[in-house]
Amino acid sequence: MRCALPDERLSALSEFVAARTGLHFPQARWRDLERGVAAAARDFGLPDAESCARWLLSTPLARSHIEILASHLTVGETYFLREQRSLEVLEAQILPELLRSRRDDGRPLRIWSAACCTGEEPYTIAMLIDRMMPDPKACPVTLLATDINPQFLRKAAAGVYGEWSFRGTPGWMRERYFRKRKDGRYALLPHIRSRVTFSYLNLADDVYPSLLNNTNAMDVIFCRNVLMYFTAERAREVVRNLYRSLVDGGWLIVSPVETSSVLFSSFSAVQFPEVVVYRKIAGAAPRAVIMGNQHSAFFQVTDTLNPPAPIPGTGPVVQDSRYPGLQDEAPPGPGVPETWESSKTPAQGTDDGHALSRAARSCANAGRLAEAIEWCGKAIAADKLNPAHYYLLGTIQQEQGQAEAAQRSLLRALYLDPGFVLAHFALGNGELLQGRPRQAKRHFTNTLDMLQRHPRGELLAESEGLTAERLTEIVTFVLSSLPRAAAVRA
Repeated sequence: MRCALPDERLSALSEFVAARTGLHFPQARWRDLERGVAAAARDFGLPDAESCARWLLSTPLARSHIEILASHLTVGETYFLREQRSLEVLEAQILPELLRSRRDDGRPLRIWSAACCTGEEPYTIAMLIDRMMPDPKACPVTLLATDINPQFLRKAAAGVYGEWSFRGTPGWMRERYFRKRKDGRYALLPHIRSRVTFSYLNLADDVYPSLLNNTNAMDVIFCRNVLMYFTAERAREVVRNLYRSLVDGGWLIVSPVETSSVLFSSFSAVQFPEVVVYRKIAGAAPRAVIMGNQHSAFFQVTDTLNPPAPIPGTGPVVQDSRYPGLQDEAPPGPGVPETWESSKTPAQGTDDGHALSRAARSCANAGRLAEAIEWCGKAIAADKLNPAHYYLLGTIQQEQGQAEAAQRSLLRALYLDPGFVLAHFALGNGELLQGRPRQAKRHFTNTLDMLQRHPRGELLAESEGLTAERLTEIVTFVLSSLPRAAAVRA
């Protein structure tokens, strides 16, 4: 079917979309581009793709406009147990060892479902963990799910699904974890829904890893059916940030159609039967590891899998054509440097509070929270009147689950600087974590009031690159997602 928009308009749109979102639409996919623009036109109140294209190309757009457009240019469809082999590997190989190690060291297990769409993926992981470990107190688990589309996130948080989300799903899943409603749809049981925290994040544009959005020190990241949409440059940038978001030894799970020895050259490729996953081994040369078949207690094994073929080089090259321009590049050397040089710790006895604070942040991003707390203490001792040190300490304490200590640290930061925007925001997040949306709303409202005093493009202190405009959008979304009763009573 021919595109209704002229080629020159589609070419301009393709360049515009690549520049603003990182999404890649070569000429072979111009029909998909036009279809997405036509769908976005309805949200923008425009009659058709032509008028929407003219508007997009001629009007200064807010970030919210760009993200509405992006939500229509990617496939927003998923279902429970999608790409089952990857989940089998998670359940049979990855999780058992992680759960054992976390029980030993006391740290929470941290999993991130990036681009979670309407929530089926993170809820599948939550159900898998529930079957393996019914008592959530046995080992703390943080399950973060993020997406660019606020409508998807609201549906995900509601946890109500129709028949289409269960295609290929065994009947016991619905019987055990869902309650059928009068309208024929299925509501997820609260104890599974409460295991997942949904949050707004744009993989192509937001800052991560970061304590601010809880994307640091991840043990496992699912990022499936996302990278295929990006330009080669943006895909490389996203993979680099995902690498930094993992702890050493952490796992990255992508879709089978996205595996690439070039794009993931900083990882070690680990091949299980029919599945390739990637592991971060900091400082080690990338390598390929072949693992045998393992029985799954979560999934019924109905056939015998063939053993994998040997993998040449650093791993299989599958669908590299999805990342044009990457194939001809030489893979980088072993490992990927972090944003800051975590190996260069401050000299003993230093009184440079900023250097000590950087060391604390580096340790926190690597999941070494106790060590991070120690560095924060040294930073505060060196510079007692710097509110940034107390703010960093408070965010790390929140991650440790020390709610009261975190609140004291954040209030201390505000005592020293009443206009410290991120301290207000962190207090709101702390109240949400404690299940107090009414109190959270008060802090988030204070955050918005403070943000009005900052120019939209200003980079906020201690935000790792977040602008006032971006935080305003994030807080506005969080407020709109709070329970209605909290908004009425507050």
